[in-house]
Amino acid sequence: MKATNIYTLCHRSQDHLYTSLTKSFSSIKNLKHLQKIHSIIITIGFHNSPFFLGSLISKYSQFKDPNSSLSIFRQNDNIKAIVYIWNTIIRAMNHNSLSTKALDFYTQMKKLKIEPDEYTFPSVINASSSLLNLKLGQCIHCDVFLMGFQSDLYICNALIGMYSRLIKLDEARKVFDKMPEKDVVSWNSLMSGYSANGYFEDALDVFRMSRKEGVKADCYTISSVLRACAGLGGVEGLVVHGLVEKLGVNRDINLCNILLSVYFKLDKVKDSEKLFGEMAVRNTASWNTMVTMYSQSGLYDESIKLFTEMLSESETEPDLLTMTYALHACSNLKDLRLGKFIHNYAVRHGCSSDITFNNVLIDMYARCGDMITTKEVFERMERKDLVTWNSIVQGYIGNELQEEARKTFRLMKMELQPDFVTYVTLLSMCSKLADLLFAKQIICDIIKSGFVSTVVVGNAIVDVYSKCNQMEDAVKQFYNMMGRDIVTWNSILTACSQSENWKLGFEMVSRMRTEGIMPDEATVIGTLPLCSVLGAKRQGKEMHACILRLGLESKVAICSALIDMYSKTGNLRYSSLVFQLMEAKDIISCTSMITAYGMYGEGKNAIRIFENMKEFGLIPDHIAFIAVIYACSHSGLVKEGQRFFYQLKEDYNIDPRVEHYACMVDLLARSGMLDEAEKFILSMPLQPDASIWGSLLSACRSSQNSKLAERVSARILQLGSDDPGYHVLASNVYAALGKWDKVKMVRKSLNAKGLKKDPGCSWVEILNKVYVFGTGDKHFEQFKEVKILLETYLSLMAKEGYVPNLKFVLPNVGEDEKMELLCGHSERLAIAFGLLNTKPETPLQIMKNLRVCGDCHTVTKYISKMAKREILVRDANRFHLFKDGICSCGDMW
Repeated sequence: MKATNIYTLCHRSQDHLYTSLTKSFSSIKNLKHLQKIHSIIITIGFHNSPFFLGSLISKYSQFKDPNSSLSIFRQNDNIKAIVYIWNTIIRAMNHNSLSTKALDFYTQMKKLKIEPDEYTFPSVINASSSLLNLKLGQCIHCDVFLMGFQSDLYICNALIGMYSRLIKLDEARKVFDKMPEKDVVSWNSLMSGYSANGYFEDALDVFRMSRKEGVKADCYTISSVLRACAGLGGVEGLVVHGLVEKLGVNRDINLCNILLSVYFKLDKVKDSEKLFGEMAVRNTASWNTMVTMYSQSGLYDESIKLFTEMLSESETEPDLLTMTYALHACSNLKDLRLGKFIHNYAVRHGCSSDITFNNVLIDMYARCGDMITTKEVFERMERKDLVTWNSIVQGYIGNELQEEARKTFRLMKMELQPDFVTYVTLLSMCSKLADLLFAKQIICDIIKSGFVSTVVVGNAIVDVYSKCNQMEDAVKQFYNMMGRDIVTWNSILTACSQSENWKLGFEMVSRMRTEGIMPDEATVIGTLPLCSVLGAKRQGKEMHACILRLGLESKVAICSALIDMYSKTGNLRYSSLVFQLMEAKDIISCTSMITAYGMYGEGKNAIRIFENMKEFGLIPDHIAFIAVIYACSHSGLVKEGQRFFYQLKEDYNIDPRVEHYACMVDLLARSGMLDEAEKFILSMPLQPDASIWGSLLSACRSSQNSKLAERVSARILQLGSDDPGYHVLASNVYAALGKWDKVKMVRKSLNAKGLKKDPGCSWVEILNKVYVFGTGDKHFEQFKEVKILLETYLSLMAKEGYVPNLKFVLPNVGEDEKMELLCGHSERLAIAFGLLNTKPETPLQIMKNLRVCGDCHTVTKYISKMAKREILVRDANRFHLFKDGICSCGDMW
């Protein structure tokens, strides 16, 4: 054969090998296969070929073997002048997250004076982006400009991505706006940058621009836009879904998963369910999105149902995220059976060592009351974090194992530093138990740890001091706090209400207004009781105006508080209007209205509301029954009250409580049925307490049944109640009977127990100022004028036939002194002061902290007639509207 033919044959053979090897690169499936091809390339002498070396570098990087890529590059010096090889090694390093090495190669290129081309810069820009190195990225941008590549499409796209990742969106926008040519990647990069960094409106603006420019959206476009829609919580996500359908990308599983998430953020649960049902293919992320979103949205039943469906019907197995959120749903539903199943499933699939899963597991077992297993899970955990310790401490507290919580807290301090969540949790326990000693220990730890400046901790300290009756410390903590939020203000307002420090409460409300703090629902609910107790009409109306401004008038809890406030400040009509205007009524609002009518002696209206509850779809609870029987009692509706009492068990299967029996005794006794009341008490299945005998004793004082009164007084004293009111009531009965030895005995018992009768006081609001009067008070403004006015009325009343009832004062003093004591009762002082300082013929409203005495009740009837005034008196029991010498209570109070 001729030499020329042999050469031609060899050349053709090499061409064939070259072509075959080139094709083989596309079919390489693993690293071993690649190494075999690499050996063949060396054997046949193609190891100096730039193409094959570049292909080998790329392939090794794809199989996560960057060391082999580096070895090939370093062993072939003769090809290092070729820019293609440098581009390839830079891409290889980037592909394996070795961004620093990629940039080192770029620096070496520049030193060797190898000029980068348009393929070099996208990889180098991406490397600087991965390192979050803005300064380096800006230098590379300068190189791009100096080399004249500032108009290159791919380089510009990379620059937009880099600046977006470095949160330099203005720079990204400048690059975008200067691009002479843009493709869908350009638009997507800018949209993604805006969306990823929370600039959702800007992302949507860019999307709208792209639509006007006729750019065809792809999956990445829709993905960015959906994230923006989800972030804004707007309805544009639904419009985008229409576009998804139109573009035919609705079968893209990742896009559908994002759509599922968007629907949940838009609170479009039904649409999300529909989309999930229509998905041709679902992966773990699809199921996770639904299970997670149901759980996060509080739809725990649905979350568990879908999880069980995934187990039984889907080929996709739950992963750790699915199990964690399904377990979270079990925790909230206290579904111990399914919770144990998930626990066992996780153990079988090797997922039980995850710390987050175990933390949720501890919470689930604790909420289900299984503290033995809770402790077992806790002790088995090799690694514990703050959430772990906090979860078990909360579990012990939630199951009222306070001593275990304390022990665990001590162990926790030996392992790691507690955080503010730990301290707030323990302080809440101290608040519930009123445990001041342990609370002070916790507060000392808080101060040492530096958490005292944390607002949520400061709020907890205010709360625990108030619950432990340390109001001075609570106020001191409030004033020492560097920062306060609305919870702080609400906490101190609640503390003022609980400690009955009404004056301070109003000062705090005023200060809130001065400091420009916007009240919320909790503020309103905390403030309205202050108005109720003090009878502060103006402040109550101001708060109602604030409710309207804040748009809270539809809140059922606030309407219930308004009903209570208006009724207790003497405006039953407004209570009724608020109730009528409520779109939705609950058991609390109905009970508030029934109580309000009961306080005003409008028993028939109270019964009407009670019976209308069925129309509202409400079932009365035990409190509603107390309210309606109370209303019957104060309106003399004996038969009706008895009917409701027997309905408790017969119609609603509610076992009567002590309060119901007390109301029944009060109902019978007020109507003069004293013997029936006593028989009722003696037939009770429950042990009668002081409140029940006290109801009967109160009625005995107004009757002439001295034997019954003495009998009941003895019963009360035998019970040894710590309520001084019952002792004083018994003492007064014995005094009226002239049994001074027993009066002395009762007084001695009171002193021995350290009990004191609440001093009587009354108050009246005039021109937005509240004036308070104590019994026997002689040191207020206009005392002389008040005394003269009362004496004048007494003289006029005597001519009308008024005879003072001296049994309402201490019997062991002279007649003249008794009259002086009667005239010094706080309600009389408040009425006289009000008459002197208000316009004639205008209504007058008086508040009293105790029950109005019988003689004052009679005197007020006379004054209302003589002064031609409506006098509304609220005592501890009810409202009395005195008009033309008649009281609305019908002398039944």
